[in-house]
Amino acid sequence: MSGAQAAGSPRVGWVEWVRVSAGAVLGLAAVGLLSHFAETGTGWTQAVWLVAPIGASAVIVFALPSSPLGRPWSVIGGNTLGTLMGIVCAAWIGPTWIAAGVAVGAAIALMLQARCLHPPGGAAALLAVLTHTTDWRFALMPVALNSALLVAAAWLWHAATRRPHPAPPEAAEAMLPNTDDLSSAIDAAVTRYGEVLDIDRTTLRNLLEEAQTQAYRQRLDAVSCADIMQREVQVARPDESVAEAQDRLIEHGIKALPVIDRHRQVVGIVTAADLRLNPEGAPSAMLESSTPVAARMTRQVRVVSQTRHLSELIPLFASSGHHHLPVIDASARLVGMITQSDVMRALHRTPQANPTAPPSA
Repeated sequence: MSGAQAAGSPRVGWVEWVRVSAGAVLGLAAVGLLSHFAETGTGWTQAVWLVAPIGASAVIVFALPSSPLGRPWSVIGGNTLGTLMGIVCAAWIGPTWIAAGVAVGAAIALMLQARCLHPPGGAAALLAVLTHTTDWRFALMPVALNSALLVAAAWLWHAATRRPHPAPPEAAEAMLPNTDDLSSAIDAAVTRYGEVLDIDRTTLRNLLEEAQTQAYRQRLDAVSCADIMQREVQVARPDESVAEAQDRLIEHGIKALPVIDRHRQVVGIVTAADLRLNPEGAPSAMLESSTPVAARMTRQVRVVSQTRHLSELIPLFASSGHHHLPVIDASARLVGMITQSDVMRALHRTPQANPTAPPSA
């Protein structure tokens, strides 16, 4: 793929580079200073007033403000709950290697349930186990305090540099680009956004393509046969002559006639090709006037319900070779006709209430 970016974090402009780096320096320094004052001012007995996982949190809140992993509840809740889980495991599980695995796995499960997934929360759980911390107050100070101060520092920095935190999602376009246009569109959008995104361009493209496919399916599922079918349908009776059926096809410029009984139930279908059949050597006019439609019609007829969706029709037309499908109601009576032309017209119609489709061949 031409113009593809190399693996790893995408490059950003120098302004964003300076903004993010300076924010992390000032923000983490402020967190450390305020936490140290809080520790000395309250007589807190813990020797640690700044924990290492906060450094990882700083990367997310300053460099990835659009990430759900950097939302305030994710940072504060993830680090605090992860630490609490590590404390529990350190107190109740003997071998460190078992306690470490259980603490991180349980922290992830707890963060997912609490909707505050934050990667440094796993590091906070591991820190509590490795330092054999069993005092639950450690989760409040310094961990919860560090996290809250970091969120506040990030909010102030992003506001001062005109980058809201958390960053609001940009309005989506009404129509997604075609697949062939996605690569250049993604590159242009990321460059214009000017911010590191915690998702690589290949995954982003796949998500956009999947969203496009889902939107297309939803649009097809919103249209039923009743919305696009031809309601004024020319029909044939089994006992009428081939000549009469041919005249009707020519008069209305159509290519097929559903054959119905006296209850308007479909018993067959006859096309122009069926009516042109002529045994070799027999007088054509005599045959057409005396041969009933029942002798030429196809008796195995694929019909569709008027409540079926457009998404279900496409495979029928694409794989079965059908060009015309009679539409029936709940009582199996003929109520309309759908052709390939009707389906194509519906596919290209802008999303809106579907008026009754005009008759077509």
